[in-house]
Amino acid sequence: MSWTKKNTHPGKIVSSSQEVEVMVLEVDPEKRRISLGLKQCLGNPWEAFVETHPAGTIIEGEVRNITEFGLFVGLDHDIDGMVHLSDLDWELAGEEAVKKYNKGDMVRAQVLDVDVEKERISLGIKQLGEDPFRQATSGIKKGDRVTCTVKEVNAGGIEVETTSGATGFIRKVELARDRDEQRPERYAAGEKIDAKVINVDATSRRLTLSVKALEIEDEKQAMAEFGSSDSGASLGDILGAAFRQKQEEQTKG
Repeated sequence: MSWTKKNTHPGKIVSSSQEVEVMVLEVDPEKRRISLGLKQCLGNPWEAFVETHPAGTIIEGEVRNITEFGLFVGLDHDIDGMVHLSDLDWELAGEEAVKKYNKGDMVRAQVLDVDVEKERISLGIKQLGEDPFRQATSGIKKGDRVTCTVKEVNAGGIEVETTSGATGFIRKVELARDRDEQRPERYAAGEKIDAKVINVDATSRRLTLSVKALEIEDEKQAMAEFGSSDSGASLGDILGAAFRQKQEEQTKG
């Protein structure tokens, strides 16, 4: 009888003696029954919505309901769209972000997808703004050397933040080449360290970094620039020369 009023009493949709236009859906001669449809003559509201609001359109509507899945927002044609918890905020967890909203609030959102067959409209609020992680990692790629500030130390490694504001993690085994030095407690919050980017994960929204990989890279570079152990120089001599040159460059700078 109605596209949107699924569990509504028929008396609230039509009244006695009201003349209506219907569509014949099925004729069953044996049961002497004819099935009719009222909504089929009114047009599918989801089809009408997608014609005027394709993906990417910005809409404004009232929060009609808040559930464990997200917000339901009232739209044109008396239908609802849903903002899933994961599409509320770029940085806050969905369970935290949803606490900022109340029934009756007016919100703006972007149309992400319209599934006419399933009568489902997906909306996003966080998509109205640019992803801070993408901004912070702009120009950062796998293999780059970055300077970080230690934010948190735990048994599994250290949480860090790059100078551009991207969050990252250095696992315990990646803290140093020497296993004896792979101890998170060596670091303190606020300390600055250099590390090599080994992965940029947009899904988890964090960088995976390695001090160990940087040490190996620096050692290879020093070997190439200052000789090799095959020429009679010890590894300590080679790295010592590289360290002295780096100190000289910093002093001149």
